[in-house]
Amino acid sequence: MEHIDVAVIGGGQSGLATAHALLRRGLRPVVLEASGRAAGSWPHYYDSLTLFSPARFNTLPGMPFPGAGRDRYPHRDEVVAYLSAYADRLDAEIRTGCRVTAVRRTGDGFAVELKGGGRLFARAVVAASGTFGRPHRPVLPGLEEFAGQVLHAADYRSPAPFTGRRVVVVGAGNSAVQIAAELAQAAEVTLATRAPVKFTAQRVLGRDLHWWLTRIGLDAAPLGRLLSRAPAQPVFDDGRYRAALAAGRPKRRPLFTGADGTKLVWSDGSREGVDAIVLATGYRPDLPYLAGLDGALDANRNPRHREGLATGVPGLAFVGLEWQRSLSSNSLRGVGRDAERIARRLAAHLARR
Repeated sequence: MEHIDVAVIGGGQSGLATAHALLRRGLRPVVLEASGRAAGSWPHYYDSLTLFSPARFNTLPGMPFPGAGRDRYPHRDEVVAYLSAYADRLDAEIRTGCRVTAVRRTGDGFAVELKGGGRLFARAVVAASGTFGRPHRPVLPGLEEFAGQVLHAADYRSPAPFTGRRVVVVGAGNSAVQIAAELAQAAEVTLATRAPVKFTAQRVLGRDLHWWLTRIGLDAAPLGRLLSRAPAQPVFDDGRYRAALAAGRPKRRPLFTGADGTKLVWSDGSREGVDAIVLATGYRPDLPYLAGLDGALDANRNPRHREGLATGVPGLAFVGLEWQRSLSSNSLRGVGRDAERIARRLAAHLARR
């Protein structure tokens, strides 16, 4: 069985930042990416996705985000190109098409099992596989009985297939509002939420909100340990989304209370025929390969950790979790900080072995 220092599971922004940090510590990581390219989930997001933070903040360690206009908001495809270029420049072994199926404790390290039967022995493991592979589909009243199309935002690409149809988007976050507003240009759309949408200004006193978050230190503040659950984030808006909702494109309604065939039942008792429901309800950590590793996950399949270090499995760490340590932990602008901390602690752990 091949022996390596650290297996980094996932070749997206978290895995690449972790590999960079491990190399700086003198370790030789091997990045195991299930897909055919090192760009994480970015190629699979909806076509019009635009970042909510300016290009100047969306950088991984050692490589600024390219292109003119540091205050512009990069498009999805720009991020894909950036991550691909970052991977090409990184002096680490990146193996694409390598899906990890299980991680098991063995001796003083881990056996990492791959789809197809391959195995590696790693002295340490970093789970950096993100959340896109585990879309959250909450239990909603009547959803199981609804006879129309139901899809998650992970499966949404563009408004074209929904032209002229009646669509309900469920969710109150940035993606939900962005998708609903886009769909409303081609379809009759309702944004269904449990509570009114909370907006925050994209720019304050001529500066992007992220400039202020960075300037006052809130973006990197270690608040994650204080939270029992991740707080809902407001919708970043330059005015267009608030105006769209005010104009009824999309219209907003409280969450439906049931379904009858292809009709949804609303809280006021009215019924409305609907062709499709899009669940923009977020994601959860995608870690099926840790299911058999005692102490790695809790009963809800979420990681047991403190600021990214597994609390019950020495030598196991996580990078890229929401609020792992700070507000920016699962973003391009913040994952490098967490990766550096994890690399430092893993290096110290391995030095003691």
